[in-house]
Amino acid sequence: MLKKVLIANRGEIAVRVIRACQEMGIATVAVYSDLDRDALHVRLADEAYALGGTTAAESYLNTEIILDVIERSGADAVHPGYGFFSENTDFARAITERGVTFIGPPPGAIEIMGDKVSSRIAAQAVGVNGVPGTTEFLNDATEVVAFGEEFGWPVAIKAAYGGGGRGMRVVREASEAAEAFDSAQSEALKGFGRDECYVERYLTWPRHIEMQIIADTHGNCVWVAERDCSAQRRHQKLIEESPAPSFPADIRQAMGDAAVKVAKACGYVNAGTVEFLFQDGEFFFLEMNTRLQVEHPVTEMVSGIDLVAEQIRVASGEPLSFTQDDIQLSGHAIEVRINAENPAEGKFLPSPGDITTLVPPAGFGTRWDGGYESGDTVSQYYDNLVGKLICWGADRPTAISRTLRALREFRIEGIATTIPADIAILEHSDFAESKHSTKWVEDVLDLTGVSATPIVADGDAEAKVQRDVDVEVNGKRFSVKVFVPESQAGAVVTSGGASGAARPRRSAGSGGAGAGGGSGAVTVPMQGTIVKVLVEVGQEIEAGATVCVLEAMKMENNIAAEKAGTVKEIKVAPGDSVGSGDVVVVIE
Repeated sequence: MLKKVLIANRGEIAVRVIRACQEMGIATVAVYSDLDRDALHVRLADEAYALGGTTAAESYLNTEIILDVIERSGADAVHPGYGFFSENTDFARAITERGVTFIGPPPGAIEIMGDKVSSRIAAQAVGVNGVPGTTEFLNDATEVVAFGEEFGWPVAIKAAYGGGGRGMRVVREASEAAEAFDSAQSEALKGFGRDECYVERYLTWPRHIEMQIIADTHGNCVWVAERDCSAQRRHQKLIEESPAPSFPADIRQAMGDAAVKVAKACGYVNAGTVEFLFQDGEFFFLEMNTRLQVEHPVTEMVSGIDLVAEQIRVASGEPLSFTQDDIQLSGHAIEVRINAENPAEGKFLPSPGDITTLVPPAGFGTRWDGGYESGDTVSQYYDNLVGKLICWGADRPTAISRTLRALREFRIEGIATTIPADIAILEHSDFAESKHSTKWVEDVLDLTGVSATPIVADGDAEAKVQRDVDVEVNGKRFSVKVFVPESQAGAVVTSGGASGAARPRRSAGSGGAGAGGGSGAVTVPMQGTIVKVLVEVGQEIEAGATVCVLEAMKMENNIAAEKAGTVKEIKVAPGDSVGSGDVVVVIE
């Protein structure tokens, strides 16, 4: 069995892996950027090492620094979590070449399935067909246009090495292809370190069904259960459930068998997910995620299988602890992603900031997998997932009722979250009757009036005499206790950074439109970084025209003018950091 695992990730997935290791008696090593010095995963791990930097590229995507920490910490295994390096062949190979165990599939399997184009080819080779699409990387937007003209519009440009909807753009006509192609490449590069893309037909009303598989080094491969992940916005999942509702038993079996075929085709080992689109009684291979999925807890809740623990056992060389016939599902589970976003009547605007209060719900069949606690900060530089609420019920109606109760009980202050939109989804008759699709949230669900206003507590908590302070010695993190006069206690942050400075409270602005009430001052509704400026001084523009593109929480957002006129002044340039309410363009 493994002895010390380094988790090359952050947030709730790092916390999830740390907890599984602790239950198995395995020591844990956390890594952190400058902004995550006091993050929950750092506080929970046995050891923690600084990566330096602020952005993901400077820290969690810096291979050399992570490899150095592996050597310094003496870790004999690495769990990549999801995102970042979880589907990066070069990273997995760099780990295994050092004699360190990679808790995931072999590099060769990632190479085949982590690349969405080669995965399509591999799936077709074993008789599992995908949605019509290209099997070569795109070179430019003209190839998108050619594909659309041949197969019909709309089409979808997708990041070949990505997932989670990032690096994906829907193109509805030829005139949109160039901008969509550039945007998809840009987002893919920032999120996954590679910008290769491909194009495929875009189905009009599909359901997103995925199969959890797990395989060991002894030739065993099983599918555990399917998940329905159709409640999405911007091609990113909001709510997932298992088993899939109103899903024919024969299709379920055929899809499970297809998932195992795809896994075996690439010599897959460890946990993975084979994703399909289901429409009009047919299913199409979409892609394989060669990692643990964000939504894995719903499978755990209905199967009783700890997938992370099973990952670790498989990586240690042990056979699966169960067979296909051993898998028995019980009840129904629903997972709700609690994101730091303001639903803003369907705009879903990122809402980074300080969490002043976080009290998750409790009760029978209620689970919270979170990456933050009260006093933590959600940064604009990383994913906006605060945590996941998972509720189990004996049947689907019970699971829905329990999830709604838990969401209303959830107390989170300081940032806006997606909870109001989650409630609107779960309360809707279409969801109850399983009539929704991947397009339903954006095309049908009425979110008029559904918004979130961050609640900020008045004043700071009462000062304590004892303070826990984190310090770094040669890049390794240590926690120490200091005792200060009560009158000075506020100057020291509980579990704070090495600077000892109090963490300032931010105003909790997070919503709003791209401009102030139809005025000529175009403002940004959130913190972020300007990626592109699309207008020039003196240019005539129409109301609704995009003036710049803002990146926040790994997503690109178009900032639009609310009135027509002439661009009088441009106050930003690509690469500039802006805050909520900042004016970027003035129109007269």
